[in-house]
Amino acid sequence: MSQSSGNPVLKASDISDDMKEDVFAISLDAIEKCQLERDIAASIKKHLDVKYGKTWHVIVGKNFGSYVTHEKGHFMYFYVGPLAFLVFKTA
Repeated sequence: MSQSSGNPVLKASDISDDMKEDVFAISLDAIEKCQLERDIAASIKKHLDVKYGKTWHVIVGKNFGSYVTHEKGHFMYFYVGPLAFLVFKTA
């Protein structure tokens, strides 16, 4: 995708500051390495499942709606440029 779209803009979250910064870093890395939105999402999910345990869900796109139930303290919604990221963990 090679967005180089700048910094993430947080819209909603109940995640710790340390984990938030880690998700941002993982996401920016995935944007640089992957072309397709589904590949960006898969890369982020893989990293989070390994680092923070299963089961993470990641949605990346420019136009989507959602309503999700998540594990407390494991939810983020943010933008990087035109791309929206919904990242959350379920038990």
